[in-house]
Amino acid sequence: MTTPSPYAAVAMQLTARAVESLDNDAARTAMLKHIGEIETQIRASSIFIAQYAGTPVKLAVLPEYLFTSYPGRISISDFAAKACWDADGPEYEALGGVAQRLGMFIAGNAYERDAAFPDFYFQTSFLVAPNGDTVLRYRRLLSMFAPSPHDVWDAYLNHYGIDAVFPVADTEIGRIAAIASEEILYPEIARVLAMRGAEVFAHSSSEIGSPLATPKDVAKQARAFENMAYVVSANTAGIAGTGLPLASADGNSRMVDYRGKLMSQSSDGETFTAFGTVDLGSLRAARRTPAMINSLARQRPGLFADAYAASAEAFHRGNGMMEDGNPSIPDRDYFKRAQEAVIKRLDKAGII
Repeated sequence: MTTPSPYAAVAMQLTARAVESLDNDAARTAMLKHIGEIETQIRASSIFIAQYAGTPVKLAVLPEYLFTSYPGRISISDFAAKACWDADGPEYEALGGVAQRLGMFIAGNAYERDAAFPDFYFQTSFLVAPNGDTVLRYRRLLSMFAPSPHDVWDAYLNHYGIDAVFPVADTEIGRIAAIASEEILYPEIARVLAMRGAEVFAHSSSEIGSPLATPKDVAKQARAFENMAYVVSANTAGIAGTGLPLASADGNSRMVDYRGKLMSQSSDGETFTAFGTVDLGSLRAARRTPAMINSLARQRPGLFADAYAASAEAFHRGNGMMEDGNPSIPDRDYFKRAQEAVIKRLDKAGII
């Protein structure tokens, strides 16, 4: 295996822009315009980083739902029509052009339609390569208010297979995986991706920034240490175009090394200041060295498999959005009802 030379990665802390209030055509125009604008921001930031740190920027991570904001109370099918991207659509084509002109990988997050599941959308974290191709497409699995592949599990697996559920892109800058937003709080997702070889986690998020240690910030360092992987976490610099105060989800973009040490962290506002060097040579050597701090090699997944399987029925069950064997779009209140049902099962099982 050829080990890449050290390179810089940057978490671009940028302002998300809501499109919910726009008509469908205006929303499409706004998203493409926004994609064009970030090219200048990434280019200027990468030039400064290369001069400051002496290493070229080869990976830029964008915040969660940067180009659309979150869906709010709009129906699933209406939001899919208004704001969601197609895998072969103009938004990915435009981002591919940005990646080509900048000569770097761009990771980010968007809501995406899928021809196999009409009128649905999935929150998708992506990685666009310097040749313009989208080389990773990860659909968020744990979400409170959005469809998950697990909600249409049988149909999703039949169509895509398990490798598409936990994808890792083997690239010239290392093996990269994506974790979406709150999923950083759930160690199982990062663990499975690490078991599939992930060395760098691109984490697109939109979260509350605070001078206090937030749950997500603690989790970013924990996931890095547990899996001996870099975490590049980009937060929004606020969300424009909603009723929320602008800076409600602003600040704390950060980069964490494979020992769980914080390398850099941004304050609030639009900034590129969460950046650092990815040294895969050191990471790979550490993963291959017997030691108490080799947290990945010390794992014993077989210890926990039976316990997970025994409790699966009490927690969220798959196929909740399947009806008579077909995917079925629920109303927005479905998500609350589904969690209420889980809580009842957990209570009955004596878990809570």
